[in-house]
Amino acid sequence: MKRFVLLGISLFTVVSVFAQPKKVIADKIVGQVGDKIILRSDIFNAIADYKRQGQEGILPANPECAFLEGQLIQKALVLQAEKDSLPITEEEIEGQLDNRIRYFIQMYGSKEVLEDIAGKSVFALKEDLRPAIREAYMAEQMRSKVVNSVKITPTEVRAYWSKIPKDSLPFYESELELSQIILYPKANKDLEDYEANFLMGLKRQIESGKSRFEQLAKLYTHDPGSKENGGQYAINRTEKSWDPSFVREAFKLKEGQISNPFKSKFGIHIIQLVSRSGDEAVVRHILRIPEVGADEISAGKKKLDSVRSLVIAGKMNFNYAVTKYTEDEASKFTGGTISGADGSSYVTIDQLDKDVVLAIKDLKPGEISQPLAYKDERGKNAVRIIFYKSKTEPHRENLKDDYNRIAQRALEEKKSEYMKKWFSDRIPSYYVFIDQEFSTCGNIAEWQKVAAASR
Repeated sequence: MKRFVLLGISLFTVVSVFAQPKKVIADKIVGQVGDKIILRSDIFNAIADYKRQGQEGILPANPECAFLEGQLIQKALVLQAEKDSLPITEEEIEGQLDNRIRYFIQMYGSKEVLEDIAGKSVFALKEDLRPAIREAYMAEQMRSKVVNSVKITPTEVRAYWSKIPKDSLPFYESELELSQIILYPKANKDLEDYEANFLMGLKRQIESGKSRFEQLAKLYTHDPGSKENGGQYAINRTEKSWDPSFVREAFKLKEGQISNPFKSKFGIHIIQLVSRSGDEAVVRHILRIPEVGADEISAGKKKLDSVRSLVIAGKMNFNYAVTKYTEDEASKFTGGTISGADGSSYVTIDQLDKDVVLAIKDLKPGEISQPLAYKDERGKNAVRIIFYKSKTEPHRENLKDDYNRIAQRALEEKKSEYMKKWFSDRIPSYYVFIDQEFSTCGNIAEWQKVAAASR
């Protein structure tokens, strides 16, 4: 079962809601598993949507065959989920819908633009999406249940690796394993008050009609993530990733109203509520990050230097120090790991920012850098120490250095084989219909045999 097919289970089930209207002779059923039907428009709207999004290059040859296979798989998984009475709650489906709507609002810029493109309200859009989202979620949960028990042993990993042609083994550049402890020095109260007064002045400008909120956000916000979008975000108050004070202030407001300046863990804000629907809201904000003075940075460095000394003296290990001292929530429970783009704990030099490269250039594996001041991706002043845990040399893939990578690939292959057998055992028990239009799709030969027997 190809990775593309599995992606197809969840990715194209909602595109018909946004499909551009066009004249067709007639839609028709081109596939069916049990009582679950597949429409021709589902297949070809999905392909068209990939092309509209500039993703034509990732489509396989004969994409209609791949998408049909994905839908056959999805329908079978849903049938099994229903048979097993797989527990799926309305709260889970609602959460999936909220995530999808939030994604669309971010994509199109505002709730109003989304509604204009969809030709319906967000409420109506959610109701249109609900059956497809429910089915895709049920299929994914059923697949997880099927493969959940699949494990891999060291013997199987070695057997998997031994079958790979040695001339096709990937080559890895030198990689580093790094962890960090980060502190965010606090600005003094005078500077916080200065920024709050500055934001109050901007609020008065907007309320007097002299300026628009989004214009001032583009000029004055310190939030790079929303600067070009006029400070706009789509938020959900049940989502834990949002700062609690930010969400609390946003949901106090009426549409169009602007908050007084308030403090969050990111800095000082004002918020304007653009629109709200239940737990969903679209807001604009302006963030100001008070400058941290030399004294505060020096105090942060001094604290981290003490932590560094404790670790070097063997009185505390670095992982424990991370959980006790770091103020970076993203890495607090991963030992402060600096992760690569693929989520791996190993990174290449070119994946690191220049400050990290300079910090470790004279270190050896096992050593900890001196405390360093820097600005994070949000422009916020911070201080950190970096633990240079290990370094790999450039090498061809091997079991000693790359066991975890190889084991993960071996596990995914084993899960895929397990799923193929699971389907082979169950396909004959389904009623299957496949339209003659897809008779040349070799990837669904097993389904076609059952379809022929079902006639």
